[in-house]
Amino acid sequence: MRKKRKGMRQTRRVRYAVVGLGHIAQVAVLPAFTHAGSNSQLTALVSGEPKKLKTLSQRYEVPHTYSYEQYEQCLREGHIDAVYIALPNSMHCDYTIRAAKAGIHVLCEKPMAVTERECRQMVSAAERARTKLMIAYRLHLEEANVNVVELARSGKLGKLRMFNSTFSMQVRKGDIRLKRAMGGGSLYDIGIYCINAARYLFQENPIEVSTFSVKGTDRRFREVDEMSGALLCFPDGKLASFLCSFGAADVSSYELVGTKGYLQLNPAFEYVGSLTQRLTLNGHTRTKRFPAGDQFAAELIYFSDCIRRNRDPEPSGTEGLIDVQIIEALYRSSEQRKPIKLKLPAKDSWPTKQQVIHRPPVRKPSLVHTQSPSL
Repeated sequence: MRKKRKGMRQTRRVRYAVVGLGHIAQVAVLPAFTHAGSNSQLTALVSGEPKKLKTLSQRYEVPHTYSYEQYEQCLREGHIDAVYIALPNSMHCDYTIRAAKAGIHVLCEKPMAVTERECRQMVSAAERARTKLMIAYRLHLEEANVNVVELARSGKLGKLRMFNSTFSMQVRKGDIRLKRAMGGGSLYDIGIYCINAARYLFQENPIEVSTFSVKGTDRRFREVDEMSGALLCFPDGKLASFLCSFGAADVSSYELVGTKGYLQLNPAFEYVGSLTQRLTLNGHTRTKRFPAGDQFAAELIYFSDCIRRNRDPEPSGTEGLIDVQIIEALYRSSEQRKPIKLKLPAKDSWPTKQQVIHRPPVRKPSLVHTQSPSL
């Protein structure tokens, strides 16, 4: 096994392999390297489809390409320092552990994995190998959402009492998000945004959760839930609620309510387009628009900086573990028709304005043998 340095020379760019060339990789991750070139370099691609490898390696001038069967070769040939894992949820654990064992840092899409057990295995593998593990919570680096974190922390809203969110989309028939064996389901894919936002705005973890899930409303939802509604109880009597759906019109918003005012962000979770914040205090509403940006370039820049400076990333493996524990508890609550109490790992670091990185938005590229998950 190749021994891993504690840190890297800050003058050298971190070399990445993007593993998985589906929709999110093609529309967001690969183009992001253009804006992350100060410290990040796209060096390799890994996919099971030769057409994708040929076309995309030529488009982005990537020198090394590998099939999934050649993943170990990719990890050990010395061409890369890190991987960006953009695979189906059910594959995150295996590909993360294999990278860590080879001394390669991992930036993994969320959800971190499908089960708590898998998440813990990923964290342990990175700790043993002394490699960095970051979960791709892009909103931890995005100005509009982090601005809400700062407002919540400032006390301007008074004592925080309620959080409410809606996130919905129409998912295309046959998409991997609808396949149970691949880690599909509305809570894993979009509910996680609502859960994570409630946590970073309250800066605490829930102690009890309850949910109701709807399944089988049409042929798309034979294996996974189409819609889930959840209630999360936090310390000091704070409540968070949300609805997420794979079978409704596009909505992406949240509201945070305190004893002195409330704040709305709509859209809240998107990576394309601008985000709009409405802050209401003493009956007066102030609106602020945050321009569109390249949120994936921000992830790459931030993670590469963590690698080069030997710093632990804030959206760490623990962050991913906690959200998966909550999602599993929500599904248990739905099955058992009762609330589920939680005892989650402690977390003492949350997104701060020092993490915010803004780069201009990218143009949507032409797609190669993939399509948008939504209609």
